[in-house]
This record gives sequence, structure tokens and C-alpha cells, in this order.
Amino acid sequence: NLVLGTDSICGDDFKNDCNTQVCPSNDIPDGWEGMDAGPETRKAFAAAIKGAKTILWNGPAGVFEFDNFAGGSKAIAEAIAEATKEGAFSLIGGGDSVACINKFGLADQVSYISTGGGALLEAIEGKVLPGVAAIEA
Repeated sequence: NLVLGTDSICGDDFKNDCNTQVCPSNDIPDGWEGMDAGPETRKAFAAAIKGAKTILWNGPAGVFEFDNFAGGSKAIAEAIAEATKEGAFSLIGGGDSVACINKFGLADQVSYISTGGGALLEAIEGKVLPGVAAIEA
């Protein structure tokens, strides 16, 4: 199943303390930008994670560096930690995702963390990574 976000927390400026509103993700007003997953999207993502056997998280759900826009990423991190506790294998990949899981204090509640984001995805695709190829040569 492919779960896409249906709503977003939008801001009228790219800063933590801007004005905010919840908007449908496909209808963000001019002058506003989607900066976090909205409340319905958070529920949908958490429901998709619950009961999963394998989880790969590669990329935050919003501008998690701003506390007012970190809720979507935190909801995902908490759902992954809970699923891991229930037996799922969870892999967090990429520098921003690692920063998220660390920000929320949940790094010790997931199975594996890799700072490689794009490289991790390429390895999963089966592509030969240049560093690995050099070692194997």
C-alpha cells in the first residue's frame, strides 16, 4: 500500500513562529508552504507503520528543525519505536532521519541507524556503490 499525506501544517513564512493553518495537501494557498504532516496524515502514517514487519524510514515528514513543525516526524518516530518494540525490524537511513530520531530521544528504540540516505536506497535497489566496489577490487 502506498500511503500519501492528505493534509499539511502550512506556514506563511519559513520560520518557527510564523502563522500556521492546516490545509489539504493538494490545495495549499498561495503564499503558504507545507511544512509538516497534518493531523490526519500523522494518523494514516502511524496506522501504516503499526503491525509492519520491516520499516525503512528515509526522510523527515516536515521541517523538524523548527519545533512547531516537528510533530509529523515525531509521530512517525514514535510509531516506528512502538512497532520495533512489537518485533518489527526498523532501519533509519539518512542524516536528517538520524537527526530526527536523535532529537526525539528514540535512537535506542530502533533496530538500525545508517547516516547513508541516498547510498542506502541505492544499495537496496541493488546498485553497486563506488566505495564497496573499490574495496572488492
